[in-house]
Amino acid sequence: MTQDLAAFAREKGVKYFMISFTDLFGGQRAKLVPAQAIADMQTEGAGFAGFATWLDMTPAHPDMLAVPDPSSVIQLPWKPEVAWVAANPVMDDAEVAQAPRNVLRKLIDEAASDGLHVKSGIEAEYFLLTPQGDQISDPFDTAEKPCYDQQAVMRRYDVVREICDYMLELGWGPYQNDHEDANGQFEMNWEFDDSLRTADKHSFFKFMTKSVAESHGLRATFMPKPIEGLTGNGCHAHISVWDAPGAAASKNVFATDKGEGQAGELGLSKQGAHFLGGIMKHASAFAAITNPTVNSYKRINAPRTTSGATWAPNTVTWSGNNRTHMVRVPGPGRFELRLPDGAANPYLLQAIIIAAGLDGVRSKADPGKRYDIDMYAEGHTVRDAPKLPLNLLDALREYDKDTELKAAMGEEFSAAYLKLKNQEWNAFTSHFSDWERQNTLDV
Repeated sequence: MTQDLAAFAREKGVKYFMISFTDLFGGQRAKLVPAQAIADMQTEGAGFAGFATWLDMTPAHPDMLAVPDPSSVIQLPWKPEVAWVAANPVMDDAEVAQAPRNVLRKLIDEAASDGLHVKSGIEAEYFLLTPQGDQISDPFDTAEKPCYDQQAVMRRYDVVREICDYMLELGWGPYQNDHEDANGQFEMNWEFDDSLRTADKHSFFKFMTKSVAESHGLRATFMPKPIEGLTGNGCHAHISVWDAPGAAASKNVFATDKGEGQAGELGLSKQGAHFLGGIMKHASAFAAITNPTVNSYKRINAPRTTSGATWAPNTVTWSGNNRTHMVRVPGPGRFELRLPDGAANPYLLQAIIIAAGLDGVRSKADPGKRYDIDMYAEGHTVRDAPKLPLNLLDALREYDKDTELKAAMGEEFSAAYLKLKNQEWNAFTSHFSDWERQNTLDV
């Protein structure tokens, strides 16, 4: 049943709606709309100039209208007079094909036509820094192995508790919070859900975490590698596929008691193994989506950190309950993709997983050999597994070569994404750095 946003406002005491969409670079764009005007906006959408955001448009394009999806509405727990609502961009009465939420919705419908309903949960790691973003906010957070440090997490209790309280209030089912492997780094987990709902929650979580941190005089960042020498911000995704969406789901079609092959031994059905096969087949290409910034490749190709491990992959391998691989299968019926980082666009992250997995199911892709070794210590012995891209340009080239994946994500989206991301790479390469001066001034 469609939620009437005007009635929602009257019932909840909402004065303003934040109609929000996410652009190709993951930036959240919004207009603040008075509740008195929301009835028209719910039908017609809020107007934006697409060129003013990171979308492949020009100043000559007509208005892009962000039509709110009432099912996504969330009243801000820290400012209850405002409600956030995710929107689907439309132009000239047609959905904008390059808009990330539209890309995801299209793929969800396509998977559903094959009887596949993807559910996922994500682990969105973040750092709490000083307002300038140049150092960790807690001067006492200096342990060599700070993961799960109870003193450190309690020193930031007010921030973590406030965010978790809000997730409890929103009914997300948060179940654990901890200090992560890097100094100044935290992770908060909540229950998995249908992929679109997870993407909406992921977007809102980033917005909420930054807002709460700012209210405490701190700065939260999901940047993949904000501090040199420390573990970076991952965004691991836990993936399963069900027989129906939402509460109607009754069967995990990835799960099996006695499956065939190396994946079946771990409790993945044939369909689950093929879905995993699609992930493995397209991994080098979809790094352009899951690891979308120049900085991303400082995490997945990082030297040993001060804690002793990067906890990030650099090779396309999978395993059982082993965190040194790109994919781990911790138990029956699901697997964890450990490649994505904190810069991943919440909607494109879910979309690329579905696109790769759906291709794997349709083509009956083989995930390849399972490796049950410590990749950090013995990875040099693996000769037949592809290495992940070394930088953003390599990832973009891999994506551009993967015609199947580009088509699955949508040709218009793929062309726009590659164009703008190549422009970003060119801007990076034209930037003069201190490293250049230090190493070549006296050449």
